[in-house]
Parts: sequence; C-alpha cells; structure tokens
Amino acid sequence: MIELIKQFDIDILLWLNGNHNKFWDDIMWFATSKFTWLPFYFLLILLLIWKYKKNSTLMILLIVLLITISDQLASGLFKPLFERLRPSHNPYLAGQLHFVNDYKGGKFGFISSHAANVFSLAFYLTLVAQNKLKWLPFILIPWAIFVSVSRVYLGVHYPMDIIVPAILSLPIAWTVARIYKAYNPILIEKIT
Repeated sequence: MIELIKQFDIDILLWLNGNHNKFWDDIMWFATSKFTWLPFYFLLILLLIWKYKKNSTLMILLIVLLITISDQLASGLFKPLFERLRPSHNPYLAGQLHFVNDYKGGKFGFISSHAANVFSLAFYLTLVAQNKLKWLPFILIPWAIFVSVSRVYLGVHYPMDIIVPAILSLPIAWTVARIYKAYNPILIEKIT
C-alpha cells in the first residue's frame, strides 16, 4: 500500500509538473509567492473588522497563533522528523522535473508549510466567521487548494505533501476556533 501511494505521488507530480507552459509557470509562480497574497490578507482583515467590529480583535490575534502552530508543525516537527526529500532534491527525479525560475526550495518537503498555513487559515475563518460571512469558504477553500497545488506544479512538493497538512489543519483550526469562542469577551458578555 505504501509503495502504491509513493507511486501515485510521483505519477501525479510528474503529470502536473510535466504539463507546464509559460502561462501556467507565471500563474503558479505568482500563487506560491508569500508577498503575492499580502493585499488579499489586508482585505481579509479589513473585512473581518468591518463585519465583526470588536469581535474581530481576538479573531485576528488568534490568526497569529494559528499560523505559528501550523507552520511549526510543518517546518519544526514534520520536515526534520521525516526528512523526506523534496521532488526537486530527489536524485531519482533528476532531469524529469521542470523548474520555474530555477526554484527548488529547501531540502525536505514533507509536509508543505504553504499548505498547512493556507488550509489552517481557510478552515479557521470558515469556523469563526460562518454566521456573518457564509460565502467566505467558497473563496478561502479554493484559494488554499490553488496555493497548495502550485507547490506540486513547481516540483517542490508531492501531492501527499499538501494533502496531509490539509487534513491536519482541520483539528488545528477547530482548536483555535474553540479558543476564540471560549475567550472572546464580547461573546462572553452576551452569554452572561
């Protein structure tokens, strides 16, 4: 079963990375850049402040905790623990991958920090903003998928490198959402 999953990982990676062209190279390079999304994050924060007023303060502050947890889980725990070479550093795949701007990422890739962070954020905001922004998941989940798939397209992650953190981000998001709901002073005032 493990060998089947590994082969699936390689086959999907080679198919997605192998179907490259200038248009998709530019799009996926854009999607993977951390600075690309700064205006998006800024608008998201403004939206939360506009819709949630005082309730948004703790909601936004907990995003820092959320990203710290998801990023440390990926980069601080999983990558050093598993030491799985990125496809871009795998000698078996040398010469089979197309690299955009000669980008190959760090040595280890399991699990993707990009995927862990974007899925954690998407699921967290889905949980805490569901009463006033019901449409938000229809933006955030496809965005998280898009950013994560860009990592496979660029040849720096296998599909499982993005699937696993997508799954792991659910309990992280749920836990941080529970903290928000338990400690938001405005929600507590309404209960008492």
